[in-house]
Amino acid sequence: MKTFNALKFIYNHPFNSENKIGGLLKFFKWQINCRLNPYPVLYPYTANSKFIIWKGLTGATGNLYCGLMEYDDMAFLLHFLRPNDLFIDIGANVGAYTILASSEINARTIAIEPVPSTFKNLMDNILINQMQEKVKALNIGLGSKNGKLKFTKSFDTVNHVATENETDTIEIDINTLDTILTIEPSPILLKVDVEGFETEVLSGAEKTLSNMSLKAIIIELNGLGQRYGYDENRIHNKLIELGFKTFNYNPKTRQLKELETFGTHNTIYLRDKEFVEERIKTARQIKIGSTQQCV
Repeated sequence: MKTFNALKFIYNHPFNSENKIGGLLKFFKWQINCRLNPYPVLYPYTANSKFIIWKGLTGATGNLYCGLMEYDDMAFLLHFLRPNDLFIDIGANVGAYTILASSEINARTIAIEPVPSTFKNLMDNILINQMQEKVKALNIGLGSKNGKLKFTKSFDTVNHVATENETDTIEIDINTLDTILTIEPSPILLKVDVEGFETEVLSGAEKTLSNMSLKAIIIELNGLGQRYGYDENRIHNKLIELGFKTFNYNPKTRQLKELETFGTHNTIYLRDKEFVEERIKTARQIKIGSTQQCV
């Protein structure tokens, strides 16, 4: 079932729309390569960035098969950010968004990843892309207050704050986003992907969210907040009260479409639509991977 779902995702991915068979062939070639070559592979991510990939690293292999795994959101980041903007990557994992922001766009990034083994992979990608001067990587978690929390450590891209019944865990230092940004300029874009803990993260980011220099948020609201007893509708309502609205982004036409509510995966929240539209319309084309395709 896992393989079937992967093939379905690749086949239906927008970046493979004109070459579906080619996308599927990438999958099978990679599976063969994994069996013949046990070592990490350096993969061309964009024209000015690369990615370290190896078997089972799902935070990276989806980009190998599809160019940009989270196509709409990653393309939005590439079109919206400009050099020296500040981007906050909360739940950075191995650095897919961080690499796009700081290696391809030359923006500044604060990348936050709590699980030590995943953080090591993030640091490897920062080093291989020579982004040390652009990226500040923090091996901590974020929440509503400072302290410590237990995280799972064996679920790759879906590691999360542990619930009472989960035992294969590791204790991690927790801080708030507002505390981290005390001496930093204000970010223009946040990405929040913390597997259901978004309510706590945003509760520790009141000042950051209220600062009008923050124009865009990419946040995962897919119902996982229920495992901690949170209603994600409250996040949506909170952001709406702060002046944000929800949008879909079409990278091919570079058009934003306003939505009535949030989606079932990542949702883009924007404040000052005219400012955002001007940026995405004037952004340069960016070559993806080793193909001739661009966004």
